[in-house]
Amino acid sequence: VQLVESGGGLVQPGGSLRLSCAASGFTFSHFYMNWVRQAPGKGLEWVSSVSGGGGSTNYADSVKGRFTISRDNAKKTLYLQMNSLKPEDTALYYCAKGVAWATTKQWGQGTQVTVSS
Repeated sequence: VQLVESGGGLVQPGGSLRLSCAASGFTFSHFYMNWVRQAPGKGLEWVSSVSGGGGSTNYADSVKGRFTISRDNAKKTLYLQMNSLKPEDTALYYCAKGVAWATTKQWGQGTQVTVSS
């Protein structure tokens, strides 16, 4: 399993970023995929998930209405569109495989998102 996140960066409050996660080494379309994040000094926080076919999505209350998760199974890529970013969204963002991601610990190296003026 290989998961490679990209698209992070420094953005001002209210700005937008689109994260991507390129997956390989498994049948991507067969698995729920997640975005999780870790803020400085804090534990991992689940952000969003999407079903294998993309038809079912879920969001943490903290990002609902601002973030949109999606996937392109043909490209084996997971996305997270982040709008109206807040300083509290600053974190290392990881894509994580499967509903049991916290147990299997299958996630990538992360991409840093910093929201600051």
